[in-house]
Amino acid sequence: MVQVKNSEQLASMRKAGRITGEAILVARDHIKEGISTKELDTIIRNYIEKCGAKPSFLGYGGFPGSACISINNEVIHGIPSAKRFLEEGDIVKIDVGAYIGGFHGDSANTFGVGKISAEAQKLIDVTRESFYRGVKMAVSGKRVGDIGSAIASYAEGLGYGVVRKFVGHGVGKNLHEDPEVPNFGTAGRGARLYSGMTIAVEPMINCGTREVKVLDDEWTVVTADGSLSAHYEHTIAIADGEPLLLTFVE
Repeated sequence: MVQVKNSEQLASMRKAGRITGEAILVARDHIKEGISTKELDTIIRNYIEKCGAKPSFLGYGGFPGSACISINNEVIHGIPSAKRFLEEGDIVKIDVGAYIGGFHGDSANTFGVGKISAEAQKLIDVTRESFYRGVKMAVSGKRVGDIGSAIASYAEGLGYGVVRKFVGHGVGKNLHEDPEVPNFGTAGRGARLYSGMTIAVEPMINCGTREVKVLDDEWTVVTADGSLSAHYEHTIAIADGEPLLLTFVE
């Protein structure tokens, strides 16, 4: 069931969203060649807890980290490891959630490590732009399919693969709520959007095929063809006018 938030609940979600967005930026500022993904995870956890919040992902379904940290062909759900170190030219996806005041924030971004290839930079740029194309459709009276159609038509039109096996979702008292928010779809179809709904829009875009597979650790999702993947996500609130990006921090 879709949960529509009132003004007081949206204020609580703004707080969770701000901490989530700030944790992403803290991680960004520590990304460098030679740092382990476990060290990045610890930095993220420490920041979230310093703010009085809890990492939404820690222990969620048994996940062992406070953030999902995925490198290159890893799409999502990368497990932080003391044995995994960032290298020059990598692209790293940081996916974070923070829980405070009874509500969650959920956000992700993709960053380059040092100098990255033109192909990698274009992928990051296209993924971010696909998010904003989708969010333009995230207004009261539109439908979920309008968001997905805008994302897929843009990214696929440029020859990229749009992941279909994993999708966006509602966010609120639970990290994952109704409705599902696919990054593909048919305009005018799907759940209707109402003011006060809060959802995570999160395109996952691949340089090659849209197909993915889950590794033996039962968490890490990688591209089926080994191509690069990027991820961009914000928790947003549907409004009568432009949507509110609850996890966006300047």
